[in-house]
Parts: sequence; C-alpha cells; structure tokens
Amino acid sequence: MGWIFTDLPQENNDFPERVKVSLREVGNQLLLSNKDSTSLVLPIIELDKLKYKLSFQNQLSFEPTNLVSIVKESFNKAKLPSYYRVEVKKCDDNEVAYSYEVKNNSEKDIIPCGGRVLPINCYSLEVKYTNVFFYEHMFVVSIVILLIIFLLDYKLSEKKTIKEFVNGVDDVATIGSFQFYPEQNKLVKQATEISLSKKECELLAIFVSKPNEIIKREELTKKVWEDNGVFVGRSLDTYISKLRKKLKEDDTIKITNVHGVGYKLELK
Repeated sequence: MGWIFTDLPQENNDFPERVKVSLREVGNQLLLSNKDSTSLVLPIIELDKLKYKLSFQNQLSFEPTNLVSIVKESFNKAKLPSYYRVEVKKCDDNEVAYSYEVKNNSEKDIIPCGGRVLPINCYSLEVKYTNVFFYEHMFVVSIVILLIIFLLDYKLSEKKTIKEFVNGVDDVATIGSFQFYPEQNKLVKQATEISLSKKECELLAIFVSKPNEIIKREELTKKVWEDNGVFVGRSLDTYISKLRKKLKEDDTIKITNVHGVGYKLELK
C-alpha cells in the first residue's frame, strides 16, 4: 500500500520561491509572445498565503489559450500544485479581464473564452492555489498511517512465531519417523505422542527450518531466549539434551554439537 503526492506545497520557504521563479518564467514567455524581449517582469508579490501577483513594466495583450498553456507548462516543470485559479486584472481599476481555474482534471477545468484576445493594456496576473490544505491534511494522515504500518511490521518481524521458524510449515513437519506439530508443542511417532516444552518446541522449529545446517549458538539463544527472560549459560545445552532424548528412538535423526560454533540437526 502506498500514496503519491505530487500536488503538495512543501512546508518551508521553498514553495513560495518555486512559485516566484515559475511565475517569472510565465511573465517572460508572455512578453516574448508579445514580441517584447526588453521590458521587465516586475518582482513577484506574495499577496497572501498561496496567492501571488505577477506584474509587467509595459502594456501587453493576452491570448487566453496561450496564457493557459504557458502557465501550465511552467507549473508542471516546477512540480507545483495542479489546483489553482488565474485572474488577469486591469491595472487602472483592478477589474478582472479574464480568469480561469484548473482542478487537476481536464474535464473539471474551467477555461472560458479561448481564442478571444485581450487588447493591449496594463495587466497583472494573480494566481491563487486552491484545495491545497485538504491535500496537506491528507498527506499528514497518510504519513501517520504509513508509520503505524511500519511499526506493526517491525514488531511482527521482531517477535517471530514458531511457524515462521519452520519456513512455511503450517501444521506439521516430518522429521525422520516423527511428525512435528509446532503449534501444538508435540512430536508424534506412530501412535505415541511426545510432549514438548515451549522452548524445546521453539528450538526444534529452528532446526527443522535449516536441516543439516550449522546454526550458531547466538542465533538459537537470541530467537528463543532474548525476549523471554534471563538466559542462563547452560540453558541451551540442557534443552538440546532434552530434545536428543525425545528423538533418540529414530537413529536417522541426530543433533550434533559443532564445538565452539553451535548445533546441527542431521537427517539421513
């Protein structure tokens, strides 16, 4: 499970600066479309949180379709939110000469009057980002959910069950002439049941998961005793001895001691 958030402003000064750089590029492209390569794009003004103003030194005209395309391309390059409203205002009376709204969905975008050129005049552009706070909150909630999932997975991985030790054996594993039932803490040989203590069962489950492989003492003690009380130095050897006695009736099974390293379950 995962989430992708491409429309979220960063919670620091980086977002306003990215907007300002992008709007300056918008201004430059609009001037070039008016064949003006000399006049200035005036400093971008942050009118309010998530609202910005783009102004020009000289008069110019706008073709709405071209304006929409330039703004969209610039914002996409800067990876800015795709929820915003653009208003073209006259400098003298601050009336809106043209406006449109983008909602990250071409079917829901509101872009009127395409192709109707605005006459040469003094204009400014105001861009207001919309619906951003909702996505910020969703982002925070999703991060919390991901953190909870991570912590749960971590806890489950730390406290391995006996089933996990036997690598996928759900109910029963065959060891020589024995049937090993890890969830029931028992061995069965023909009609005879042999009870196992919890630690005997956990140790045997580890051996069954790695037959004929040397398993280090540290691995055995960590998995069986780490979170279950204080480990006494000879406890491992004592439980290995108990397992040997319970498996002795089958001479094809042997738990051997590899001196200074650990133990190995040998199956012929």
